Amino acid sequence: MALTRPLAEAVVVITGASSGAGAATAIEVAHNGGTVVLAARGEPALDAVAERGRAFGGRASVLPTDVTDPAAVARLAETAVAVCGRLDAWVNTAATGAVGLFEEIPIGQLRRVIEVNLLGAAYGMRAALPHLRASGGGVLVNNASALATIALPYQSIYNAAKQGVRGLADTVRQELRVTGERGIAICTVLPAGTAAPIRRYAVGRRIAPPPPVQPPEVAARTIVRLLTRPRREAYTGGPWFSLRPVPGASAVLGLAAGTAAGTLAAVARRHVQGRRW
Repeated sequence: MALTRPLAEAVVVITGASSGAGAATAIEVAHNGGTVVLAARGEPALDAVAERGRAFGGRASVLPTDVTDPAAVARLAETAVAVCGRLDAWVNTAATGAVGLFEEIPIGQLRRVIEVNLLGAAYGMRAALPHLRASGGGVLVNNASALATIALPYQSIYNAAKQGVRGLADTVRQELRVTGERGIAICTVLPAGTAAPIRRYAVGRRIAPPPPVQPPEVAARTIVRLLTRPRREAYTGGPWFSLRPVPGASAVLGLAAGTAAGTLAAVARRHVQGRRW
């Protein structure tokens, strides 16, 4: 089910909204006249995004939130509803990364990536679902990664977290179906390499995303389209991920995984070899 009202009248909460795809999504929603509630840890960066959104005529509120704190994420949802009157859509884009051989990445960084990328999405979904239900339905979008479908060397824990986000969305979608709920759509966005500040937070080794690299606005436009025309998954960027999903596409990707993994490993070696922090 799509939004129960036009995007120009919708209230959309966006986590990770201070930069990258989150900020770009906020601007895109505001450009369409919607109301955005922006969440991330950095209040000054959120304020800057909010000002850009208001310049397009949208309405924007800033609620600094640490997505690794489930109580804080629950307060985000409650405050958004208290301030805006309802919740029509929730978009999880908060992410961080850790780059390096699996055995080289510090344990604390392994934990941090899971807490932000996977548990942050889970806490957002848990917080959003009751309020979407109370509003008569809506859309929940998780910004995952093309790496949720195929692994890339030197990004083991990021791969694992994003594959977890995809599996979580699939499972919750099935649970809504078996319990008879048709009013809430669960969508997953699978972008190819994105030029975004997440690269600044990588540890262990320097790495550039394998080509093709897309600006965050590409993922943002896909996310906003899903709000009005939801579907289970949407790929963005790259010559193969730009195709619309077709029956059997997942099986084809699975059959291609062995060959693709070898190619990705070769590309990753060229990007990583001998380049450490």
